[in-house]
Formats: sequence, structure tokens, C-alpha cells
Amino acid sequence: MKHTRLIVLLEASLMAAFAVILDMLPSIKLSPSISISIAMVPIFLLSYRRGWKAGLTGGFLWGILQIALGDAWIATPVQMVIEYFIAFAFIGFAGMFAGKIQGSLGDSRRSKAILWVVIATFVGSLARYFWHFIAGFVFFAEYAPDDMSPLLFSFIANGITMLGSALLCSIVLAIITNIAPRLIKVRTHQHDISRKAS
Repeated sequence: MKHTRLIVLLEASLMAAFAVILDMLPSIKLSPSISISIAMVPIFLLSYRRGWKAGLTGGFLWGILQIALGDAWIATPVQMVIEYFIAFAFIGFAGMFAGKIQGSLGDSRRSKAILWVVIATFVGSLARYFWHFIAGFVFFAEYAPDDMSPLLFSFIANGITMLGSALLCSIVLAIITNIAPRLIKVRTHQHDISRKAS
């Protein structure tokens, strides 16, 4: 049990670091407030492999790394907690569908697994950007155009970012699920025994 926990923690750390690297790649910038990228993919992979708790851990570590590397936009300590600790951790809630994804892959139903991956990716993205939306109108109201309410501005900016990133991540994750399902599927001890017996 302790061995498994250590492996999960190592995976979470590696995926958080990989997310940082992907975040350094050029993203689709529609405006200073709207940036679409595939940086969440490693945290989603972790969530689908190990479940929502591991996903929360990986996302939380990613948020800490963002701050440690000076890549965070911090207005106040509360905003920092909301946008980098809570929001990034909430990506891991995509892992609530890990059982469905693992089950579909175990039954060799790849198309069904892809469907669950897409659903889970949108759920995890929505969970993250809900917190960015909150922080947007509470802490960054001055960036809203004069003729637009901060609430609407935050909803539009974070909504477009969420939809764009979720769509882009879904495409990448669907490809991974189709051509390299072993990156998601966790081999169990029972599965190894079955393979040796056959």
C-alpha cells in the first residue's frame, strides 16, 4: 500500500512538472485575458490513471510550481490561493470518471473510453475555470471594458478559455486514448496473473 502511494505521488510530481513544461509552449492567445493551451493534459492523464485524489494532488503541485517559478499573476494572497492552489487542484475532479475510463479500456471498448475521456476533460476544465471566473470578477474588475460588467467580462474571458482548452485537451487525450491507451490504463496485479496464466 505504501509502495503504491509513493508511486502515485511520484507520478503526480512528474505530471505537474510536465504540465509546467507544456505551459511554457506557445499557446493560442485570443487576448491578454484569453489563453488556450494543452497544459492540463498531464493532470488529466494522472486523474484518469489514478483517480481524483491523485489528480487533485497533481494539480495542486502544478499550482505551487507556477508560483515557485514566478509564472503566477498574483494580486492578493487570497487570489493566489483561489487561482493557483484551489483552481489548479480542481482539475483533478476529472478523475471522478477514472472508473468508467478504466473499465471501458479493460473491456477493450476504446470508443466508449474516448467518450468518457472527453466528458471528464470538460468536467475538470469547468471545475478549474469556475474558480478563475470567481477570481476574475472579484480581483480583476478593473480589466473589464468600461461598458461591460466585471461579472460578464470574467464569464466571457474564462468561458472562452475553458471551452477552448477543454476542446484542445480533449482532442489530444482522445488521440492518446486511441493510439496509446497504456498511458491511461493501470495494470493491476490480477491482470498480470491472468496474462501469465494464459
